[in-house]
Amino acid sequence: MAKMTVIYKTPKDKEFFERHYFEIHIPLAKQLPGLIKYEINDGPIVSLTGHEETYRIANLYFDSLEAMMNAFQSEIGQKCAVDRNIFAPNNEEVQIYLYDSKNT
Repeated sequence: MAKMTVIYKTPKDKEFFERHYFEIHIPLAKQLPGLIKYEINDGPIVSLTGHEETYRIANLYFDSLEAMMNAFQSEIGQKCAVDRNIFAPNNEEVQIYLYDSKNT
């Protein structure tokens, strides 16, 4: 299984971020072809390494990295990328990781 982890720093305007993220971005992302599951943190994030600026974490699951890449090359995937720039326009405000995962 492939996973995308998106880590957002605390936005300057939390109200705008939350409204846009929940009303526009999540419904759009849930239309990604091949998306198996979309999950976000529920409540505060506790960092054991002192990263206090983490505000929101999202994990998106796909069958494979190839399926994930195809999803983000689709029309919906392109819309997701453009939309992310509306509520998190600066690359320093977000970290995005793509990787295969396995059960151990």
